[in-house]
Amino acid sequence: MQRLFEVADVLSKLGTKTENLGLNTWQLRTLSAIQKCRTSALGGHIDACDGCGNLTISYNSCRNRHCPKCQGNKREHWIDARSTELLPVAYFHVVFTLPDSINSLAIHQPKIVYDTLFEATWETLQQFGKAKKIQIGMIAVLHTWGQQLSLHPHLHCIVPGVGVDKNEQWQNIRSDGKFLFAVKALSKVFRAKYCEKLKAKEPIKYEQIRQELWQKPWVVFAKKPFGSPASVVEYLGRYTHKIAISNHRIKAIDDKSVTFAYNDYRQNGFKKQMTLTHQEFIRRFSLHILPKRFVKIRHYGFLSSTWKRQKLKLLQEKLQVKVLEKVEKKPFLPKCRCCKTGNLHRIAVFDQRGPPAWYLGGSQNANPCKN
Repeated sequence: MQRLFEVADVLSKLGTKTENLGLNTWQLRTLSAIQKCRTSALGGHIDACDGCGNLTISYNSCRNRHCPKCQGNKREHWIDARSTELLPVAYFHVVFTLPDSINSLAIHQPKIVYDTLFEATWETLQQFGKAKKIQIGMIAVLHTWGQQLSLHPHLHCIVPGVGVDKNEQWQNIRSDGKFLFAVKALSKVFRAKYCEKLKAKEPIKYEQIRQELWQKPWVVFAKKPFGSPASVVEYLGRYTHKIAISNHRIKAIDDKSVTFAYNDYRQNGFKKQMTLTHQEFIRRFSLHILPKRFVKIRHYGFLSSTWKRQKLKLLQEKLQVKVLEKVEKKPFLPKCRCCKTGNLHRIAVFDQRGPPAWYLGGSQNANPCKN
């Protein structure tokens, strides 16, 4: 079985050199958490199997949203919540992308750049909805990376193909249902709104890059509508809690460099590999560490939390939607790696000083695994 390489391995290779990359304290704290994830530095717990009695030691996760090893449970819980809100309508996927001329500002003031991206995107779609005299909804997910870990800020938007009129009745955005709005028109309005907001927030920086911002058309990409509400959930599962690079893409690490796989979309997604020094790999990875408490998944219009609490249930009843009940969360009991059938129950916890003396004294071998 091929060894799985991790971002944490690169950080271990770098050691204290990470502090020489010019990163801010929040980025350094995040990298430190990723390096310590599921190691003795974060403490751990001891589990006992209710079948064979085998004892298992596990180290704690860092639970950082940028960690490649800590996204699974968060993703599943978020998807379960969204599954109760689906409607029997077409859903569209629209991507709003910022030009690379704004990257330097995104590096130094990411919160301003990304908040403005959310604001301008929603106002753009809202304007097109108002032209049809309806209130639309949107779920937006921020991604900041390209396949080569370069800075590439863009917003993935899931937009239902319907809106709510002033009488709270559903109206289709388009009768043919083939696409949402004209992307060229969306692009022009999006650029105008973003530039207007950036000028108000950062007038000096805006003037420095104004010519570049208006030189080329901005990219707004609209995909075909999803096949079904179920496929929306599948999509959300892949995109909502994605990070800049997953561990399985890292193919090799030596004393000087890191090799990882990527898809070259300029050549129809042809699979390639790139090799970077440890310093450059972590520098690029750190570009995608979001500011503290920054919200990367946002809900708007009739998909906002306020609107859903007050009106979503009534509208689902009008559409005769069979609403999935929220399943009560049950405690997660992992399966025993020894007998494969028993459930593991936590019997002790410990801090970074290590397991308790009774475990180290040989109790862990009381029921040795025969498999």
